[in-house]
Parts: sequence; C-alpha cells; structure tokens
Amino acid sequence: MNSEELLALLSAVGHAQRLRVIAELADGRLYVSELARRLEMSRPLLYMHLDRLEKAGLVVGRLELSEDGKALKYFELAPFELKLNVATVLAALQEDRSGAARPDEPDQPAPAGGAGGAGEPPAAKGPNDLKGTRT
Repeated sequence: MNSEELLALLSAVGHAQRLRVIAELADGRLYVSELARRLEMSRPLLYMHLDRLEKAGLVVGRLELSEDGKALKYFELAPFELKLNVATVLAALQEDRSGAARPDEPDQPAPAGGAGGAGEPPAAKGPNDLKGTRT
C-alpha cells in the first residue's frame, strides 16, 4: 500500500456518515434503497459515501435482478482490518519511493527505524490502532 492508498482508506473511514454505513452493513448486505431508508439519507448522498468506501476496498457493490425484474444494487462489507502505527506510515512512504524508482535504479533504502527494521518501535495496542490492511 502506498501513501495515496493509505490516505484514501483513512479518508473513507474518517467521516461519521460512512461509519454509519459500515455499521448498517455489518449485519449483512443491503440494497441501496433499503440502506438509504435505514440511514435516513438520500440515495445520491448515500451513493457518494458508498463510492468512497468502495474505492477504499471496504465495501463491494453488485447489481442483481429481483424476482419482478427490477435491478437492485446490493452492497456488503469486504473483510477488512484497520491498524495504523508508525510502521504502516513508513511502509506506505517506502512503497511510494519504490514505485517511483526507475527500473534501472535500485530502490531507496528504508529510513532508520522503518518498517520491518530492527529499530522499529513496538506496535501500539489499543482501539485507535489502524493497520491499513484488508483481509
């Protein structure tokens, strides 16, 4: 994961309405109209939030046909785990440098105390830890 992907993920969960969407989908998939009713939110606004969550890889949308032939867009949570610590940030920045290096140039060395290094600080444990990985 690079820094752009990390920022998209953090931005996706950094909004109260998107957290409400995640909470509603925690019990299983729902179609957009039902989700909008439960959240008391307009469908256009809900689609904007679902788009951000989908781009971050936190939800998955699928178009299905109902028995009466109507197209229904269902959304469900993608399995994910979020944990953020110094190592996650350093790894994202290292990924940026590695991806930006030209093929004929070696990758930049990791900064002192970077991800995976012996000098890496221990990972914090607590409710505010975000890993930035999706399973």
